[in-house]
Amino acid sequence: RRLFPRVSTRFPREAMQTRVSVSRAPAVTSRVGAQHERILRQHAWAARTVKSASSAAFSITTRRGPVVCRASSSSPGPIRSLFNLEDIAKPFISAKDTLNEGIASFYDESSGLWEDVWGEHMHHGYYPGGAPRDDHVQAQVDMIERSLEWAGLEATESSSSSSVRIDRILDVGCGIGGSSRHMARRWPGCVTRGITLSPVQAERANELAREQGLENRSTFQVADALNQPFDDSSFDLVWSMESGEHMPDKGKFVNELARVCAPGGRILIVTWCHRILREGEKTLPDDELQLLDRICEGYYLPRWCSVAEYARLCADEGLVDVRTADWSEQVSPFWRAVIRTALTWRGFLGLLRAGPATVRGGLVMPLMHEGLRRGTIRFNLITATKPLS
Repeated sequence: RRLFPRVSTRFPREAMQTRVSVSRAPAVTSRVGAQHERILRQHAWAARTVKSASSAAFSITTRRGPVVCRASSSSPGPIRSLFNLEDIAKPFISAKDTLNEGIASFYDESSGLWEDVWGEHMHHGYYPGGAPRDDHVQAQVDMIERSLEWAGLEATESSSSSSVRIDRILDVGCGIGGSSRHMARRWPGCVTRGITLSPVQAERANELAREQGLENRSTFQVADALNQPFDDSSFDLVWSMESGEHMPDKGKFVNELARVCAPGGRILIVTWCHRILREGEKTLPDDELQLLDRICEGYYLPRWCSVAEYARLCADEGLVDVRTADWSEQVSPFWRAVIRTALTWRGFLGLLRAGPATVRGGLVMPLMHEGLRRGTIRFNLITATKPLS
């Protein structure tokens, strides 16, 4: 640039996106000019990569039309940077016809890796006071126990001696069934059912139930949480551990939980939410929406909502004793621990073997940590009781 001050390595934004064409670039024979030409070629490659990344792969936009992937229902659309790190995996991820197919495919691909590294529980761990701990598997078991205790569902020798008689439990979004089998052991004599969109997860959950001698009490099947194959009032406890994030219609989700819950029974939802809007806010600021939209694409999530909306939906269904809690601090060390395992050779090679959607999910993990750190993402619990009449 000192020899040829008119040669610039900076290009207009629009040129980087659409107008760079190596074939039209003038031939440059000098040493500096050759370097300039290489930069042109790099920008052209980047432009083609970004263009293909935005059109070739599933990003909650399906062959049948868009399935809205938004942080908030009032968000006008995804806010995209020119290129995000997780986009490197997008051209290799096959498009799916529906959101449910995308979710099922993601967990079909990634569940084996998660079990291999983290075990049978596919959710956050509980870290008292946000203090780090090394026993992450036990932290996940503690999350189940602490959630049940918070909801007033104490462990007892007999299911009938609890404050709520627990004979039948439904695990909505059961993963590979860790919570269901834990609760089957917690309440001897109770029967648990689990539903998931992933055939791989359902098969593995049933296999683990057989291995643990629980096949007569814990069974799992493929089903849609928004259209459950159960009769009204079928379960004493309806449990959803980190599955509400995937529900495109939160009102229908709560409606189905209430429908299958027996009168006097309890509903417990543990889920990611966005923060409650501040006074005067109609939606989250653009930078927070951008963060959440990138997470939506990585984990096949539709719009987010706040815990206040969940509480309102429960009240609208006629549920009583609605309570909420924020355990964001108690889960804050979790994503750091997950990221550390992904950065080991075992974790890195496992991501590559699992597939491109899992790779993209791995690249999005730091965004979850950042969202919790900033307070945009909240880890919430909601419990409610179905009235007797």
